[in-house]
Amino acid sequence: LTSVESTLVITNAATQIKAIAAAQRRGEDVETSKKWSAGQNKQHLVTKNTSKLDRETEELHHDRVPLEVGKYIQQGRQEKGLTQKDLATKINEKPQVIADYECGKAIPNNQVLGKIERVIGLKLRGKDIGLPLEDKPKKK
Repeated sequence: LTSVESTLVITNAATQIKAIAAAQRRGEDVETSKKWSAGQNKQHLVTKNTSKLDRETEELHHDRVPLEVGKYIQQGRQEKGLTQKDLATKINEKPQVIADYECGKAIPNNQVLGKIERVIGLKLRGKDIGLPLEDKPKKK
């Protein structure tokens, strides 16, 4: 916009505001509408109602490690005389990961569960949860 055009736009907007105020003083019906996100480069807007509707219609959540598995991890760890930190160090994970698995807050990861199984010697996956881990013969 040139300076003359921008002045006209500003003057036009000011004139509209004055016209609306004058109509309101005369007691006339004035209908105004607010343009939300006008002049912004927003393609999609997520309103609060959309997220509320999603929560009402479908519960989406991740499966957590069962408490039973957490108890077996704790028992196996204590039988080996390990702290959560020691076990975490042995499997190259953070101690908070072990704490989350033991209290059932963690989302199960087969790699982490496999490492824990090997260290504590108990099965944590499948039907035989809590039974001793059997060493499979190595294939040649």
